Amino acid sequence: MEFIAAPTRIPVPGGKVIDEYVGRANTGTDALSVAHMQAPGGWEEPAQTPQFDEITLVLRGVVRVEHADGYVDVAAGQAVLTKAGETVRYTTPYAEGAEYVAICVPAFSPELAARAED
Repeated sequence: MEFIAAPTRIPVPGGKVIDEYVGRANTGTDALSVAHMQAPGGWEEPAQTPQFDEITLVLRGVVRVEHADGYVDVAAGQAVLTKAGETVRYTTPYAEGAEYVAICVPAFSPELAARAED
């Protein structure tokens, strides 16, 4: 057992807050990561083709996930599973922003995210 007393805050631009509870930054775990995210309205990130599966569980607001066939708006109480190798882009298009939990398998790393700007 490993008790996790507090997350590691991951600095990112655009006003988004990432608190990683399990993963490479906080626990040195490569198998998976669990992070609590808070993003303001209008936040967006570049498209990515990650080398991990990602579950996004929305707690508050709406997260838009753009994909090859269009987009899906994931509202509070809903989740989406994206698969490794899919090109996706996450945004919070509405004024209230969003709060959500992201679970990545294997654990998130910038290199594995393969963002368009990288």
